[in-house]
Amino acid sequence: MSQTKSSSPSGQNSGGGNLTWWQLSLMGIGCTIGTGYFLGSSIGIMMTGPSIVISFVLAALGTYIVFNVLAKMTAEDPQKGSFCAYAKKAFGHWAGFSCGWNYWLSNILVMGSQLTALSILSRFWFEQVPLWVFASGYAILAIIVVLTGTDGFDKVENILAVVKVAAILMFIIIAGATLLGWMDGDVKKPGLPGSTGDFFHDGFPGFWSSLIYAFYAFGGIEVIGLMAMQLKKKEDGPKAGKVMMFVLAAIYVVSMGLAVTMVFHGAFDDKESPFVTALDDYHLAFFPHVFNGAIIIAGFSTMTASLFGVTNLLCTMSEDGDAPLLFSKKTKKLKDLPLASLGLGAAGLLASIITALLMPGKIYEYITTAAGILLLYNWLFIIISSLKVLKQKIWSKVFSVVGLLLILASISGTLAEKTIRPGFYVSILLAGIIGIVAFFMRKVWKRTETS
Repeated sequence: MSQTKSSSPSGQNSGGGNLTWWQLSLMGIGCTIGTGYFLGSSIGIMMTGPSIVISFVLAALGTYIVFNVLAKMTAEDPQKGSFCAYAKKAFGHWAGFSCGWNYWLSNILVMGSQLTALSILSRFWFEQVPLWVFASGYAILAIIVVLTGTDGFDKVENILAVVKVAAILMFIIIAGATLLGWMDGDVKKPGLPGSTGDFFHDGFPGFWSSLIYAFYAFGGIEVIGLMAMQLKKKEDGPKAGKVMMFVLAAIYVVSMGLAVTMVFHGAFDDKESPFVTALDDYHLAFFPHVFNGAIIIAGFSTMTASLFGVTNLLCTMSEDGDAPLLFSKKTKKLKDLPLASLGLGAAGLLASIITALLMPGKIYEYITTAAGILLLYNWLFIIISSLKVLKQKIWSKVFSVVGLLLILASISGTLAEKTIRPGFYVSILLAGIIGIVAFFMRKVWKRTETS
């Protein structure tokens, strides 16, 4: 890939977009808050106890570093391919190809698991309805949202973001009221941890393993990197990221802190949201229904954002020669949407749903854990690419290295917990397969360059 802006095959945006920085921030919040936060955080709490709050602080810092360097690269050299374009610019064609297909594959697998989770949650009210009915319904709704184009997607995500934040704030207000004694109920609370053992329930190994679940809760910023191309002022990207990360970190840390001080460690269950668990003893009849709905909205929002992201990225990859040309063809009647790219994403989604419903739970759990780790591999590439692409002062580089270390700590922490360790090995296998394909694609790229 040429190092100059004008000849970039990923295509530089010649005009301004229509998003303000605060709209991008709100969309970032909407695309990020999902089932990883509402459900996955329970597993993190079970592993490390109240110190999960520190895990979330570190994950917020690592996520901010990733978004900040991505926003800076976007402001300096706007590219439709976002992180893939910058990886290609920094290290060559193989890096952009690997990042793109790594992102596509991981998101397809994650979306399948999210649809399965949404289907199970929906049976909270409709126990007799088969899972495949709900999965199909949510998949069709997500495709419809993507078909509305960028403007429709923006509006839907912004509305869902408000709903999700409102649900979290509702928990914070109710939890605060219980701790202040404003609500009836003689419930014994653990309060603040009185010793290191209480704070780090399973010692350092448990805390180390919990990092991956904190990082999962911040997954979704890659889509915002793609959407940053729609900013009216590209230089507002870092500002949008700061506001987004401040809001996310604040509501995550406060809500987690309240949850772990309201009930004892042994009460948490990986099949129930920690926020529902925290208020179980207060017998609030409406709360499980409201929060179950909020979790469904959160999962649907992040799943739709992922589908939007893989659809547009695959189109750009096709334009760059990293995917068949068919996927770059757009339909004017459908708001210039790359229909073939959306079709492949829908087909992958269908295959992932079938796999989730038919494959034994543990095996599919390993695959989806691996998919989450694959996303973090892309985060590593974003930071490494920025070190080569951006001209940064020494303190900015130190900050980037801190981000690298935090992400590596979260990935390696999966080795410390035997229940999720196979997911790490599967992620290495999937990344290896993509790497092998990239190796054999070199001949194709050479022929293209010489023709």
